[in-house]
Amino acid sequence: RLTTVQSGKIKDFLTNNIDYVNIGILISFYTGVRIGELCALKFSDISFETNTMRIDKTMQRIQNFKGDKNKTDVIISSPKSEYSIREIPVPQFIIDLIIKNDLYRRDAYLLTGEVARFIEPRTLENKFNKIASICNIENVTFHMIRHTFASDCIEAGVDAKSLSEILGHSSVNITLNRYVHSSMEVKKMNMEKLYSYTNLSPSVI
Repeated sequence: RLTTVQSGKIKDFLTNNIDYVNIGILISFYTGVRIGELCALKFSDISFETNTMRIDKTMQRIQNFKGDKNKTDVIISSPKSEYSIREIPVPQFIIDLIIKNDLYRRDAYLLTGEVARFIEPRTLENKFNKIASICNIENVTFHMIRHTFASDCIEAGVDAKSLSEILGHSSVNITLNRYVHSSMEVKKMNMEKLYSYTNLSPSVI
């Protein structure tokens, strides 16, 4: 996962340089969507009345077995798992940024603002790496945003069941075992709690 300082730097950059790609990456930070889901997302998938986002498709590059074995195609399809089809709350400030910057285009892809042009996952990964480099952050991947979101939610007190449904997991165990990593700040805080508990004065005990 990204550290609090790293994610803070990237979020600040995205917020201060709003365009279609950056609003998309910002959405990932606050919803935990997978990179393929984000690339397939359209503005029509977002409800500005209920501040929710429907995830029911994903984008991926696969090998083309019909012709040249070295050729690959980008496809948009339904997620493999039924649990990946879900409604996710979208923070109000994200909605406000889209409206304020006049980004909304109903039938357009969210990352391009165009109906007929999309950005594939590999390209988005490269764009994210460039942003991280600008922020002087190295050795990160787009998928780390999803890990960071999950860990931040647990640390903020979001219950595991709700988080599991937001992430599109089939069980809470997958969420806790695979995606939740406590930050060093939280670990230090918990150790201080232990110290306070084990060093109670006789009068308190």
